[in-house]
Amino acid sequence: MHTLRKNRPLRRIALASAATVSGMVLLLSLKPHTTPAVAIGSANSPAPSGSPSPSGGATGSGGSSGSATGTRTLTGDPVQTRYGPVQVRATLTNGKLTDVTAITYPQENPRDQQINAYAVPQLTREALTAQSADIDTVSGATYTSDGYRRSLQSALDSAGG
Repeated sequence: MHTLRKNRPLRRIALASAATVSGMVLLLSLKPHTTPAVAIGSANSPAPSGSPSPSGGATGSGGSSGSATGTRTLTGDPVQTRYGPVQVRATLTNGKLTDVTAITYPQENPRDQQINAYAVPQLTREALTAQSADIDTVSGATYTSDGYRRSLQSALDSAGG
Protein backbone atom coordinates (compact mmCIF):
# COMPACT_ATOMS: atom_id res chain seq x y z
CA MET A 1 0.00 0.00 0.00
CA HIS A 2 2.83 2.33 0.83
CA THR A 3 4.43 1.85 -2.59
CA LEU A 4 1.20 2.79 -4.40
CA ARG A 5 1.07 6.15 -2.64
CA LYS A 6 4.62 6.77 -3.76
CA ASN A 7 3.79 6.09 -7.43
CA ARG A 8 0.72 8.30 -7.56
CA PRO A 9 2.55 11.63 -7.10
CA LEU A 10 5.01 10.65 -9.81
CA ARG A 11 2.18 9.59 -12.07
CA ARG A 12 0.41 12.92 -11.45
CA ILE A 13 3.61 14.80 -12.21
CA ALA A 14 4.08 12.85 -15.42
CA LEU A 15 0.47 13.45 -16.50
CA ALA A 16 0.66 17.15 -15.63
CA SER A 17 3.91 17.49 -17.58
CA ALA A 18 2.45 15.71 -20.59
CA ALA A 19 -0.66 17.89 -20.47
CA THR A 20 1.47 21.05 -20.24
CA VAL A 21 3.63 20.02 -23.19
CA SER A 22 0.54 19.08 -25.23
CA GLY A 23 -1.07 22.41 -24.42
CA MET A 24 2.04 24.33 -25.43
CA VAL A 25 2.32 22.41 -28.71
CA LEU A 26 -1.32 23.18 -29.52
CA LEU A 27 -0.90 26.84 -28.60
CA LEU A 28 2.25 27.27 -30.68
CA SER A 29 0.70 25.49 -33.66
CA LEU A 30 -2.05 28.11 -33.93
CA LYS A 31 -1.54 30.42 -36.89
CA PRO A 32 -2.73 34.03 -36.89
CA HIS A 33 -5.62 34.50 -39.26
CA THR A 34 -4.66 35.95 -42.62
CA THR A 35 -8.03 37.28 -43.75
CA PRO A 36 -6.92 40.97 -43.74
CA ALA A 37 -3.80 40.16 -45.78
CA VAL A 38 -5.89 38.35 -48.38
CA ALA A 39 -8.36 41.25 -48.49
CA ILE A 40 -5.50 43.73 -48.86
CA GLY A 41 -4.26 42.17 -52.05
CA SER A 42 -7.65 42.38 -53.76
CA ALA A 43 -8.67 45.79 -52.38
CA ASN A 44 -5.50 47.69 -53.26
CA SER A 45 -6.90 49.75 -56.12
CA PRO A 46 -9.97 51.35 -54.50
CA ALA A 47 -9.06 53.55 -51.54
CA PRO A 48 -12.14 55.72 -51.08
CA SER A 49 -11.87 56.54 -47.37
CA GLY A 50 -11.47 60.30 -47.69
CA SER A 51 -8.09 60.26 -49.41
CA PRO A 52 -8.72 61.34 -53.00
CA SER A 53 -5.99 63.98 -53.26
CA PRO A 54 -3.13 62.20 -51.46
CA SER A 55 -3.68 58.91 -53.27
CA GLY A 56 -3.45 60.47 -56.72
CA GLY A 57 -0.60 59.14 -58.82
CA ALA A 58 0.41 62.65 -59.90
CA THR A 59 1.77 63.41 -56.45
CA GLY A 60 4.33 60.62 -56.58
CA SER A 61 5.37 61.14 -60.20
CA GLY A 62 5.36 64.95 -59.90
CA GLY A 63 7.83 64.75 -57.04
CA SER A 64 10.05 62.48 -59.09
CA SER A 65 10.79 65.26 -61.58
CA GLY A 66 12.83 66.99 -58.87
CA SER A 67 15.61 64.45 -59.37
CA ALA A 68 17.90 67.19 -60.77
CA THR A 69 18.37 68.41 -57.20
CA GLY A 70 18.71 64.85 -55.94
CA THR A 71 15.44 65.00 -53.99
CA ARG A 72 12.53 62.76 -54.90
CA THR A 73 9.15 62.53 -53.21
CA LEU A 74 7.37 59.23 -53.77
CA THR A 75 3.90 58.22 -52.67
CA GLY A 76 3.36 54.60 -51.75
CA ASP A 77 0.33 52.57 -52.69
CA PRO A 78 -2.63 52.80 -50.32
CA VAL A 79 -2.81 49.58 -48.30
CA GLN A 80 -6.24 48.55 -47.04
CA THR A 81 -6.08 47.27 -43.44
CA ARG A 82 -8.75 45.95 -41.13
CA TYR A 83 -9.29 49.43 -39.66
CA GLY A 84 -8.83 51.53 -42.79
CA PRO A 85 -6.29 52.47 -45.45
CA VAL A 86 -2.67 53.34 -44.72
CA GLN A 87 -0.55 55.30 -47.19
CA VAL A 88 2.84 56.97 -46.82
CA ARG A 89 4.93 59.49 -48.74
CA ALA A 90 8.70 59.05 -48.71
CA THR A 91 11.33 61.66 -49.52
CA LEU A 92 14.67 60.49 -50.87
CA THR A 93 17.62 62.88 -51.04
CA ASN A 94 20.59 61.59 -53.03
CA GLY A 95 19.28 58.05 -52.57
CA LYS A 96 18.93 58.40 -48.78
CA LEU A 97 15.57 58.21 -47.02
CA THR A 98 15.21 61.63 -45.37
CA ASP A 99 11.51 61.85 -44.55
CA VAL A 100 8.49 59.58 -44.32
CA THR A 101 5.01 61.02 -43.81
CA ALA A 102 1.88 58.99 -43.20
CA ILE A 103 -0.70 60.74 -45.36
CA THR A 104 -3.56 58.32 -44.74
CA TYR A 105 -4.10 56.13 -41.69
CA PRO A 106 -7.05 55.01 -39.51
CA GLN A 107 -8.47 57.97 -37.53
CA GLU A 108 -12.17 57.18 -37.49
CA ASN A 109 -12.61 56.94 -33.73
CA PRO A 110 -10.80 58.11 -30.58
CA ARG A 111 -9.14 54.72 -30.09
CA ASP A 112 -7.67 54.79 -33.62
CA GLN A 113 -6.44 58.33 -33.00
CA GLN A 114 -4.85 57.34 -29.69
CA ILE A 115 -3.10 54.28 -31.12
CA ASN A 116 -1.83 56.01 -34.24
CA ALA A 117 -0.73 59.18 -32.43
CA TYR A 118 1.82 56.90 -30.78
CA ALA A 119 2.46 54.40 -33.56
CA VAL A 120 2.94 56.60 -36.64
CA PRO A 121 5.82 58.72 -35.24
CA GLN A 122 7.49 55.57 -33.96
CA LEU A 123 7.17 53.89 -37.36
CA THR A 124 8.62 57.00 -39.02
CA ARG A 125 11.63 57.01 -36.67
CA GLU A 126 12.20 53.30 -37.31
CA ALA A 127 12.04 53.76 -41.10
CA LEU A 128 14.49 56.68 -41.05
CA THR A 129 16.86 54.75 -38.80
CA ALA A 130 16.65 51.56 -40.88
CA GLN A 131 16.70 53.47 -44.21
CA SER A 132 14.23 50.90 -45.50
CA ALA A 133 10.80 49.40 -44.95
CA ASP A 134 12.34 46.63 -42.83
CA ILE A 135 10.95 47.97 -39.55
CA ASP A 136 9.51 46.46 -36.40
CA THR A 137 5.80 46.28 -35.70
CA VAL A 138 4.55 48.67 -33.04
CA SER A 139 2.84 46.75 -30.26
CA GLY A 140 -0.88 47.49 -30.25
CA ALA A 141 -0.81 48.82 -33.82
CA THR A 142 -0.16 45.67 -35.79
CA TYR A 143 -2.43 46.44 -38.74
CA THR A 144 -1.24 50.04 -39.06
CA SER A 145 2.38 48.87 -38.83
CA ASP A 146 1.85 46.31 -41.57
CA GLY A 147 0.09 48.82 -43.82
CA TYR A 148 2.78 51.44 -43.18
CA ARG A 149 5.54 48.95 -43.98
CA ARG A 150 3.87 47.77 -47.21
CA SER A 151 3.07 51.29 -48.43
CA LEU A 152 6.61 52.45 -47.69
CA GLN A 153 8.01 49.45 -49.53
CA SER A 154 5.89 50.26 -52.59
CA ALA A 155 7.21 53.86 -52.54
CA LEU A 156 10.79 52.65 -52.29
CA ASP A 157 10.19 50.10 -55.05
CA SER A 158 8.92 52.86 -57.35
CA ALA A 159 12.20 54.70 -56.73
CA GLY A 160 14.06 51.73 -58.09
CA GLY A 161 15.76 50.70 -54.88
